[in-house]
Amino acid sequence: MITLLQPKPYYKHMKKNLILIMLLCLGQSAISQQHTQSKEYTSPENKLVQEKLEDWKRKKFGLLMHWGPYSEWGIDASWSLCPEDDEYTKRTGPYAKSWYGYVKAYENLQTQFNPVNFEPEKWAAAAKDAGMKYVVFTTKHHDGFAMFDTKESDYKITSPKSPFSSNPKSNITKEIFNAFRKDGFMVGAYFSKPDWHNENYWWPYLPAKDRNVNYNIARNPELWNGFKKFSYNQLEELMTGYGKVDILWLDGGWVRPEPTGNNQDIGMPAIAAMARKNQPGILIIDRTVPGEYENYLTPEQTIPDKPLDSPWESCITMGNAWGYLNNDTFKPAHELVHMLIRIVSRNGNFLLNIGPSPKGELPAEALNRLSEIGSWMKVYGAAIYDSTPLAPYESKGIVYTQSEEKKVKYAFVLSDGNHQVVLPETLSVATGVISPNSKISILGSTIKLKHNAKTNQITIPESLQKKIFNKYAVVLKIVG
Repeated sequence: MITLLQPKPYYKHMKKNLILIMLLCLGQSAISQQHTQSKEYTSPENKLVQEKLEDWKRKKFGLLMHWGPYSEWGIDASWSLCPEDDEYTKRTGPYAKSWYGYVKAYENLQTQFNPVNFEPEKWAAAAKDAGMKYVVFTTKHHDGFAMFDTKESDYKITSPKSPFSSNPKSNITKEIFNAFRKDGFMVGAYFSKPDWHNENYWWPYLPAKDRNVNYNIARNPELWNGFKKFSYNQLEELMTGYGKVDILWLDGGWVRPEPTGNNQDIGMPAIAAMARKNQPGILIIDRTVPGEYENYLTPEQTIPDKPLDSPWESCITMGNAWGYLNNDTFKPAHELVHMLIRIVSRNGNFLLNIGPSPKGELPAEALNRLSEIGSWMKVYGAAIYDSTPLAPYESKGIVYTQSEEKKVKYAFVLSDGNHQVVLPETLSVATGVISPNSKISILGSTIKLKHNAKTNQITIPESLQKKIFNKYAVVLKIVG
């Protein structure tokens, strides 16, 4: 996706003394390679940020969207522009033979991108129906195309070069933020720190060599200072002209103040101060850059085996790519529901990505998945929201959570290979989950269950045994 987008090997730029943990890979396509995530975490000291973080942790389920002119070609965002010899930077199509010709053709997509069917209210309604509580939208990816009305560049959706600029909804970021905010969502702005279109990042005097700035910053400080000012000004526009923003989600972790990365110090202290002056309590996610500006961790296309010591969010694609692909294959609803359950049981949030089409629509199959997830959430959502981990988290096909006050425990019985839950005569739960005084029921129903605390077994009524009870997962509610 991202740098978050596509898990990239930019960790070679991290300090050697960072302690890394490897997260369990979900087996995604080569487009989304496995990320590693630093254990280093600095808790925010600002009280408003602390409160916002706790509120965000309760949301559990959010929508991420990567969208821009690249959807015209049905490719992932930006990475085909990067002159690195790797699978995720591979170019295809009639312009692939020449990098310079490809860049010119890619940037010319601005003159074709015209999402005339863009109706963000429908997106918000579908996300709300699925049980999502927050949204993160790509205001600008690494390619530098702004999906907002920036004054810093003409490479934007509101430029006269863009056919959609005459549309009343041309300031797409504002329209999306307003629509989702109206439906009660927490709103997040994805913003790429690197900008491969900006002449002070990829200086035209020299060819681009990789994802990094293509000149020596120490020898050309005026170029880098110009880029820092450009970035600050664009972020200030987003922090002052787009209503309440809850999350500033910064991607491009190789842009950091370290000598191994050409010391690409973008000036995070000034950016953070400006953002929090205009948006008090805003969460700042400087992805993969440990310190005070990474308010929560963002493992990509992965789910950890156990809870992390820090707040975290798994960002995962619904399809095979972050952007819109023609004839993409979407993960089935049962897999997405199981992901949500497992992530929440490890005390994380699930940020599910969908790439809108070039005409401004969410793919019909993606909408269908959201509807299926929503049907399940309407019955069992109480075991997802405001929940906390309960050891052993997952064992023998059952996943566990508990309420924040630890008075109620939940056991998720996951569906079988046919994506349906068939209840046996007895269910064996983990030790310590039930006690002699426990009262057990099936969440969303009036069905009460008997149990034996000595054997950790729950008895299923004969009328329910060996019958399809539900799809995806059934939740047992355990009180006491």
